[in-house]
Amino acid sequence: MRRLLRFAARGLAVLVVLGLVAIGVLWWLWRGSLPQLEGEAALPGLSAPVTVERDALGVVTIDAANELDAYRAIGFVHAQERFFEMDLLRRSAAGELSALFGERALERDKAARVHRLRARLAQDFEAFAGGRLAQLEAYRDGVNAGLQALARKPWAYELLQAEPQPWTVEDSALVGYAMFFDLQDEANSRELALWRIREVVPPALYALVARDGSAWDAPLLGDPRGDAPLPGADELDLRTLPVPAATSDGEHSEAAAPGSNNFAVAGTLTADGRAILANDMHLGLRAPNLWFRARLRWPDTRAPDGRVDVAGFTLPGLPSVIAGSNTRVAWGFTNSYGDWLDFYKVEWSGQGDGLYYTHDGQALVLQTTEWIEVRGRERVPFVVRDTRWGPIVADLPDGNALALRWSAQLPGALNLGLADMVFAPDVDHALLVADGAGIPAQNLLVADAGGRIAWRLTGRLPDRRGDCTPTLPMSVDAPCRWVGWLDPIHNPQIVDPPSGRLWSANNRLVDGEALALVGDAGYAHGARARQIRDGLFARESFTETDLLAIQLDDRALFLQRWHELLAAEAQRGDPALQALAAAAADWNGRADPASAGYRIVRGWRLAVLGRLQQGLLAPAMAALGDDFVMPDLPQFEAVAWPLLEQRPAHLLPRAYASWDALLADAAGEVRSQLEATGPLAQRRWGERNTAAICHPLAAALPAFTRGLLCMPADRLAGDGHMPRVQSPAFGASERMVVAPGHEAEGIVHMPGGQSGHPLSPFWGAGHADWVRGDPSPFLPGPAQYRLRLSAEL
Repeated sequence: MRRLLRFAARGLAVLVVLGLVAIGVLWWLWRGSLPQLEGEAALPGLSAPVTVERDALGVVTIDAANELDAYRAIGFVHAQERFFEMDLLRRSAAGELSALFGERALERDKAARVHRLRARLAQDFEAFAGGRLAQLEAYRDGVNAGLQALARKPWAYELLQAEPQPWTVEDSALVGYAMFFDLQDEANSRELALWRIREVVPPALYALVARDGSAWDAPLLGDPRGDAPLPGADELDLRTLPVPAATSDGEHSEAAAPGSNNFAVAGTLTADGRAILANDMHLGLRAPNLWFRARLRWPDTRAPDGRVDVAGFTLPGLPSVIAGSNTRVAWGFTNSYGDWLDFYKVEWSGQGDGLYYTHDGQALVLQTTEWIEVRGRERVPFVVRDTRWGPIVADLPDGNALALRWSAQLPGALNLGLADMVFAPDVDHALLVADGAGIPAQNLLVADAGGRIAWRLTGRLPDRRGDCTPTLPMSVDAPCRWVGWLDPIHNPQIVDPPSGRLWSANNRLVDGEALALVGDAGYAHGARARQIRDGLFARESFTETDLLAIQLDDRALFLQRWHELLAAEAQRGDPALQALAAAAADWNGRADPASAGYRIVRGWRLAVLGRLQQGLLAPAMAALGDDFVMPDLPQFEAVAWPLLEQRPAHLLPRAYASWDALLADAAGEVRSQLEATGPLAQRRWGERNTAAICHPLAAALPAFTRGLLCMPADRLAGDGHMPRVQSPAFGASERMVVAPGHEAEGIVHMPGGQSGHPLSPFWGAGHADWVRGDPSPFLPGPAQYRLRLSAEL
């Protein structure tokens, strides 16, 4: 036995030594790809030396002689810190991830290749580059120089045993297109699901499902919709409609509405007349963060005072500051959730020759073979069928098909016009810059040093002509065409509102003719926007700290009535409801990581809503079978709450004998799920809302080392229906509060850190402040590292 134990001990020692050697080799390989932070480096093409400073968080300050030198230098820095992440963005938009990751990425690549964005760029590159080709080329050259200057290729390629490919000017466009994919539903899947439901259910039922607002609405223009009026039994009676043989319970989740908050107060609401802008863009979170903080400075006669001095958030891959402040104007964004995609019904001639009908005769489908490089196997052919209305994306049961027109497919949808925001001296000029900006349609908020504020829907809007019902597939019988872009004068905007306040949170912001122009692709529920709006009207004077407090507001106002309903229902005597209510006794009205009450009330609401949705849509499930897809229903609260208040027998889901039984069944499900891991009172929100913010390659490492590529597993405050939006890997990708001209008093947060290298001093730098909500300075701090770039050494 002793000999066996000695043998096992020696074997274990050998394994430990081998493990340490492997870690040492890995450390040596990875260390070779760390960026150069100090000293001097060559950057060919510079007209004069450039200084690159980094503060303790790795925030970069670039001092250059001109714009081209500044963009060449930021390209160098982006490549050294983030080349792999830039590569992922260009590949995801072009449908080229399989070349790195093999077959596991093939279906994702096919979904992107349908839009053939790289091919469209080759045809219409001038529409993207415009008059900024020199800036794009300078940035490209800086990126490639930065990549080549690394002692070893970026560590991620060592791990993947792959080689990085040089950067091109077209790749910068693809990085911009990656944001279209992130912010819009490139498959138009929600609209397709709703259309299929509309075809098979009574109009009164569809009106409930497609409700477009609630009593929580907080638009800038127009009134709240209010909750849905319930139809009487003569209009809709679920007891008479078919139901499927079986339904799946599944896990219940909130409707998805990724996006952001932004809000602003004018100088009339501050002590010294400063306008203040707050912006937090909610996106998927990873390490490193999507954004890269930078301050760029160079002399330029186009800028106020003859000098550009802009600080904020850049997107590695693009020569532009996406959101920030230039000392005269601050700007930020939220996603618009307008309707920027349309289906067209493709009716074949019936001859099997690829001919389809149009309003002016027949046309021939254009078939193009896209070749997808797949690591570890032969490249894969993928045939894209294109019509005059866009690529075919679905075949219909009747033998016809659907084509999809998406604004991102058209020349001019994307350009670098936003980069000129660095020169804007005031709100009026910022809005002129917005006129020419080709970006995914966004809610732009701007504030200027004169105390003025404005909101504008920014981005190119399609000009639809003819008999258009954008929520239905268009057909030859009801011709509707896209005939280019609307003149920017049609984009809705508000300048200098009398209240001195503006806000947006992915909610419906307009009504009437403006809403008919913008459409609805699934606006977020209004509770978050209303909480922000009410916070802005709760006081008459603001500082930056006051706006940060609104950004960090995690009060669960939206769930308060659900907490009260749970307590009331528990009085009826059902054991599951009583157990939930007792365990929720620590309810403090916040999405608090230490609160079991918040987790329980939230879970019970979702379980109830899931049953109501299944009940209302059971007839559609029965009719559509495997073709049924549950659509995203962000406004369903406007239907659910009237149902629970009125409890009409004719709208009770048929799986339940009574409304009491439905509520008790939902409670039983939540109790069972939570008690599976321990006592209910210990199932706190933080246990569910634990950070999982990791590098994209974290899953490629062994489980015991995966944490090396992740941020700490902090238990996080916040949730979806409140300003402090937070889930394990989704939330505020940045926060800023800044008054132009007072940037030194501004506040910023950024999760995940600046650097994409886990051995960098800036890996995760600043992340802890984001978790805690502690203010970090908007401007870079004192320089800790200084690098001098010059054309020749």
